[in-house]
Amino acid sequence: MPDLNELKEMMSGLTQGPMSLPVLIVIGIGLMYLGRAAAHGLIRALARTLHDALHMVAKSLKSAEERLAARNREVLMEIGRDNTERLIEREFYRVNAVVARDLSGYPAMQRKLADQITQIDEDYREASETPPVPPAWVEAVETIANMPQKGDPTVVGKILDDIHKTMTVAQKMAMADYRKATNERHGLLQRMLPFWRKLEQTLGRVDVTVKGLEAKAGVIDQQMEKYIGILKKSDPAAQALSASQMTNLIASSFVLFIAMLGGFVNFHLIALPMSEMVGAASYVGALKVSDIAALVIVATEIAMGLFLMESLRITRLFPLIAALDDHMRKKMAWAAFGILFTLACVESSLAYMRDLLAADREALTQSLAGVQVANPELRWIPSAGQMVLGFMLPFALTFVAIPLESFIQSARTVTGTLVAAILRGITVVLKITGDLFENVGQMLIHVYDFPIFLPLKLEAMVTRKPVTAGTSKNTQQTTVGP
Repeated sequence: MPDLNELKEMMSGLTQGPMSLPVLIVIGIGLMYLGRAAAHGLIRALARTLHDALHMVAKSLKSAEERLAARNREVLMEIGRDNTERLIEREFYRVNAVVARDLSGYPAMQRKLADQITQIDEDYREASETPPVPPAWVEAVETIANMPQKGDPTVVGKILDDIHKTMTVAQKMAMADYRKATNERHGLLQRMLPFWRKLEQTLGRVDVTVKGLEAKAGVIDQQMEKYIGILKKSDPAAQALSASQMTNLIASSFVLFIAMLGGFVNFHLIALPMSEMVGAASYVGALKVSDIAALVIVATEIAMGLFLMESLRITRLFPLIAALDDHMRKKMAWAAFGILFTLACVESSLAYMRDLLAADREALTQSLAGVQVANPELRWIPSAGQMVLGFMLPFALTFVAIPLESFIQSARTVTGTLVAAILRGITVVLKITGDLFENVGQMLIHVYDFPIFLPLKLEAMVTRKPVTAGTSKNTQQTTVGP
């Protein structure tokens, strides 16, 4: 049996001969042909392993994405339900306020309307025009005129003349009475005018109140429909809530950015005087102690603002504060407002101190430069502006709690939706990659078979079964038969 050195010499002889390369190719093709089954199995196993592993990871990620989407949907519905309940509660509170303010006196108003209508009806009846009673002289004149003229006609003429005079006087008295009655009737109608105006105003107020209640009822109906959709967890409600959460995230982020700018201005407003109070040479690491003190004051103001908003139940970041009874909650609100007011006053004084320090430094710089120190006019205007700014900024930062709550709620759902979308995309990529590895395995098998196509062709020719004569005759008979 040749040892290792002899084999090396044989191989070196083969590689150094004139036919070394073809011999190596033939040997390589033979070895590839002999190891074809093992190589195919290895390629298929490796491709299948990578395919199954990637699909298993994709399946796990898809399951995680489904659980995350379901959880995100539950959180979204819960936030929408809470917000809708707040809106419905507010609308019912407004309706209750309207009913208590306007419609609580409806019985008294109804009695007042009834009294006004009765007074108007009585005045209208008294103001009705009564036609004058025809005088009885007409019948008397007709009777005298129809009397037979047996006596002296001058007597009849005198009687008729007296009747005419009396009728003229009576007509004048009737006209005077009629004019007097007409004036009284017009006076009654004039007296009815304020009652008509009061009646119109009262009915107008009732109409405005009823229309306002109708509009509020329409808003409540819309909110109730939205609330029912949220309770049913319908897809339109989820889509609407997702869009609103994205809008809330953008709006609250913008407001928080503005609040950060306000906090930055607030910090620099009190940083300089704090350096004079706590010392400018003290450091904690790379930070000045005065800067840390100014940051603590600003952070305390924001914290007191949060507690104030929570005590007033404007925000609900801390359920423990919302669960307190009204008496304790009011005490906490007053305590937070007192601390916030005190910090605002301190900051206002620090802002004034900052203006004085800036003026002193400017005067020192001018004196060192040999320039006469100028006392500018209207120096109190920037001082007053800084004091007002230092007093108002803490109260302005109080309202950061509202966009902060909106940002936390919307960021939770939007981040969950974004992570679910990322997981969904990774799942698709993993599945495509797994299928690609499987197809690459098939391609590598074909690539492996390409150099040994000649032995494979010879193998196929040898292993092909020859067709016998009897078999061919039977085939011909089967083909030619009726």
